[in-house]
Amino acid sequence: MRYLKNRKITVISAGLMLCMALEPLNVRAEEDILQAAGGAATLLETTLSTEEYIEIAQQAKGACWGYTNIGIANVESGNLNVRQTPSTDGKMVGKMPKNAACEVLEVTEDGWAHIQSGDVDGYVSTEYLMTGPDAKLKADELVRTVAVANTDGLNVRDSADTGGNVLAQVSEGEEMEYLEMLDGWVKIAIDDVEAYVSAEYVTVTERLDTAITMTQLLYGAGVSDVRVELVEYAKQFLGNPYVWGGTSLTKGADCSGFVLSVFKKFGVSLPHHSGSQAKYGTKISASELQPGDLVFYANGSGVIYHVAIYIGNGQVIHASSPSTGIKINSYKYITPCKYVSILQD
Repeated sequence: MRYLKNRKITVISAGLMLCMALEPLNVRAEEDILQAAGGAATLLETTLSTEEYIEIAQQAKGACWGYTNIGIANVESGNLNVRQTPSTDGKMVGKMPKNAACEVLEVTEDGWAHIQSGDVDGYVSTEYLMTGPDAKLKADELVRTVAVANTDGLNVRDSADTGGNVLAQVSEGEEMEYLEMLDGWVKIAIDDVEAYVSAEYVTVTERLDTAITMTQLLYGAGVSDVRVELVEYAKQFLGNPYVWGGTSLTKGADCSGFVLSVFKKFGVSLPHHSGSQAKYGTKISASELQPGDLVFYANGSGVIYHVAIYIGNGQVIHASSPSTGIKINSYKYITPCKYVSILQD
């Protein structure tokens, strides 16, 4: 490792410099910084001492949306496997959906990176991991602003006042797509439905997607083969796009289109409308939920507008919105209105 000693470098902005300082005292060529800036036209030349560079590097810790040495899952489709050891024989501990972010802790000489992403700590192949300036630029495109509920049972209303109809309730820690800040209220979107929550009970922040733990992906014990197969089939499309009116599991589907196409693979014909799908099968209680059952959500008037597939362990997979695509949530991320068993087993 070389040391900076009164080296003349190009400073683009304080924020970019913080994000660029991947390793304290690690010299980065001026052209690399310019590349990361996307060819910024206005530059300020200055001379930094070793002490000043150390200070910048220290401030850089966590400067990239909470990451110091950020990595981005660079897969064409599907997910990047995270393993317990740096080997293809290593036990699977999680999966990073396409474009999910991680902290790169160490890179081995044989093509593996030790990473931490969300609750997942393990190893991924560097062949499918974007790092350095390219990862930072990609993250800048991917980062999204969310409103995170900081209380349980947060009321989601159809207007920005306490007299507005309650459309649903959100559990503590759940993320909602941020649209804009109003006077004491935050306009949000849940599953592509616009609504409002009190600014007092949410934290607005920027987030990048992270890895999914195996606990979130597993379906549970005592489940029939067909349910296991259906859930495993649905999960392979995690991270694929949401397209209103779509039914393609790879190119884009909406919530009911996703359900329709997954069940079609298993010989079950369903209509392309969540409210109509809710009329099929057998109504069950939350305590009876099994992987492969359907969970429905309604607005304040009781009209069903969204559907998800239960995958076990209190989780659902669903085509959520254009900004998030197909994702996994707690089945109570908002208040469910109905549970239906479609599969006959």
